[in-house]
Amino acid sequence: MIAGLGNPGDEYRGSRHNAGFLVVTGLASEHAIRLAAGHDGSVSGTGRVAGQPVLLVLPQDFMNASGPPIARALEAAGAGHDDLLVVCDDIALPLGRLRLRASGSDGGHRGLRSVAGALATERFARLRLGVGAPPDEGDAADYVLDRFGPDERAAVDAMVSKAIEAVAFLLARGIGQAMSVYNRWERSEDSMEPGEG
Repeated sequence: MIAGLGNPGDEYRGSRHNAGFLVVTGLASEHAIRLAAGHDGSVSGTGRVAGQPVLLVLPQDFMNASGPPIARALEAAGAGHDDLLVVCDDIALPLGRLRLRASGSDGGHRGLRSVAGALATERFARLRLGVGAPPDEGDAADYVLDRFGPDERAAVDAMVSKAIEAVAFLLARGIGQAMSVYNRWERSEDSMEPGEG
C-alpha cells in the first residue's frame, strides 16, 4: 500500500505539504490506476506497478489526522505495517532531494506521527520529499501550506518524476537497493551530508 500525505481541498492543492499527494496521483496516472472516493475516508485505487499489485491511498482527513484512515485501509486490505510506504514532504531536505527509509522517527512531521500512532509502530517505510526550509527561519506551518513558487516548478516536477521512478524501483528490487540508488544527493559531493552518498 502506497499512501500519499497531504490536505484535502482546492485551497491546499499544489502546496508543499501536498507533495505526497502529487507523487501518488502521478503514480496513478502513469500506471492507469483509477482513484475514487471510498467510504473509509480516503481516495484510493488498486492496480499494478512494476508487476506488483498495489493499493494507492490518499487520506482525506487533514495531514495531522492521516493515521486512522491509513490504518483502516491497511486493515481492509488485510495488510500490515510492513506492507506500507508513506510518501510525504520534508522541510529538512533541500528542494528536490529524496530520502527513503525502511522505518524511523517522525522527525517532527505530524502526518508521520499520526500514522505511527494509529499503527502503534514506527516500523513502516517512508519516502520523504525535500521541499526546502522556510526562508529566513520563517514560520514552518505557513511555509508548508503555501504553494510552490513558479521558480520551483521545474525542480518539483523533476522530484515527483524521480519519486514515481523510485517507488517502481522499490517494488521491483526492494527498499535496500532503492535506498542506495535514490538517497544519493545529485549535486556536488561537497553538498552531501556526512555518511551519505
